[in-house]
Amino acid sequence: MTINKEESPYTIIRNWVEDATKSEPNDPDAACLATVDETGMPDARVVLVRKIDDSGFGFFTNYESVKGREILATKKAALNFHWKTLGRQIRVRGDVTPVSEQESDDYYATRPLGNRIGAWASQQSRALPDRETLINRISHYEQMYGETPPRPPHWGGFRLSPVSIEFWQDGEFRLHHRLLYTRDEKGLWATETLYP
Repeated sequence: MTINKEESPYTIIRNWVEDATKSEPNDPDAACLATVDETGMPDARVVLVRKIDDSGFGFFTNYESVKGREILATKKAALNFHWKTLGRQIRVRGDVTPVSEQESDDYYATRPLGNRIGAWASQQSRALPDRETLINRISHYEQMYGETPPRPPHWGGFRLSPVSIEFWQDGEFRLHHRLLYTRDEKGLWATETLYP
């Protein structure tokens, strides 16, 4: 199967995510997020990309976590979606900015109550003395906020606005199909087919 280079990259992305929603047993919107620290040492972890549109890729986290601090310091990151059952990957690199407070509020309100309380209780990426400390923090915030916790000020969304998007489709004999979209200064996409 070849990738149609005449299509918008976002059309391909939406189609591939829709296919993954049907074929992947868990989290079809999961992607590996790569960042770097102040020394240039890379970091990677899996996140759930909750919003994909023509402005980029949206995900949510604790701004004070390791990934939050690294993104805020460099304002750059990369994402890699991999759907093994489909033999597909999408690699994305770009600039990252926080989303609006309203967008963060709107998404936070859709989360299950336990997740909303957890955003208050977890001091993400920091040392945890013992599990009981976390359980006590959860109880504290449950009592404080009940059924309607507000969004914590340290929790919200980021949007990765891509400068490049690569589509990778598994091919026989490791002769994969690779199509690279690169955005110029005017925001227009150029395409280039890559060797496997």
